[in-house]
Amino acid sequence: MTEITSRRGLLFGAAAVSAGALLTGCTSNEPSDSKDEPAGNDRPAADDKPGKQVTIGFAGPQADHGWLNAINDNAKSRAEKYSDVTLEITEGSNDTAQQIGQIETLINKKVDVLVVLPADGKALTQVGLKAMRAGIPVVNLDRIFNTPQAYRCWIGGDNYGMGLNAGHYIGEKLKGKSGARVIELAGLDNLELTKQRTQGFDDALKNYPNIKKVARQAAEFTVESGQAKMAQLLQAQSKFDALWNHDDDQGVGALRAIEQAGRDDFLMVGGAGALSAFQAIKQDDGVLKATVLYPPTMAASAIDLARALGQSKGIGGLAEFEIPSSLTLYSAVVDKTNVDQYMSTGFK
Repeated sequence: MTEITSRRGLLFGAAAVSAGALLTGCTSNEPSDSKDEPAGNDRPAADDKPGKQVTIGFAGPQADHGWLNAINDNAKSRAEKYSDVTLEITEGSNDTAQQIGQIETLINKKVDVLVVLPADGKALTQVGLKAMRAGIPVVNLDRIFNTPQAYRCWIGGDNYGMGLNAGHYIGEKLKGKSGARVIELAGLDNLELTKQRTQGFDDALKNYPNIKKVARQAAEFTVESGQAKMAQLLQAQSKFDALWNHDDDQGVGALRAIEQAGRDDFLMVGGAGALSAFQAIKQDDGVLKATVLYPPTMAASAIDLARALGQSKGIGGLAEFEIPSSLTLYSAVVDKTNVDQYMSTGFK
């Protein structure tokens, strides 16, 4: 979940459309039979009719975070839906040199299409260019390369939109409250995505003059850091009305700190879409009332896009013959009114 360029989301709302569901061809709307299958399997496959055989190479970073593990699971399970897709998947690495080597191996194998979630977009730009120059189209997943020449299509989340929609949700909940106070538990401050999430949140709050952000603390996307930093915030802020936490994994720790402090006098909005967050929202007996998605189903959609590229298809519902050059996914707000719809997409 490192650097991606700033992309502006739509205004606050809860509806989302999977990119994969838009791809051309007949769709199957039968839900998955397995509750353990990842999110992408509950969405229609792009085209149930077998076509040209396509070998897709998939290279992602090490799955050292619940969201990243869900990315890998979604890619694998989506590929298994297609009888005409063979998936060549690497082990995944956060070492840029090692990931470059893994991608070069896939290039040498002459896969038809590459799907790459780079550990570092800037550092892996050259290997993306190498693939494209070798005639292998690249679907760049989430963390973006430095130049569009290194990929045929980019698909990813909307970090600015996450903050924007979190801010609007909180703003609407506190609209009638004079002198409302909110705080923010951010992610790693050296990441561009964290800055984008904060900027979106701040921009949304400008629409609510009755609300003031009184504190912000950066954590590290881990349970431990979430607990420690939230404890500091609670100690420093004896009274506030709402909290936005950037990441549901660190939110597990934040909720521990909140419980230990015996606080229940505010509402909390999370980020990303972890299963634990969905379950807490559904149970509705604590401070966590909503979370804003950064959907790992993007990996399933990336497989759909790669298959479409390999079979020279476009996207149904659009006039163009080719798939778009970029797809920014919507950061839907999930609360108790729609949590059942999204439960199967939650990552562990």
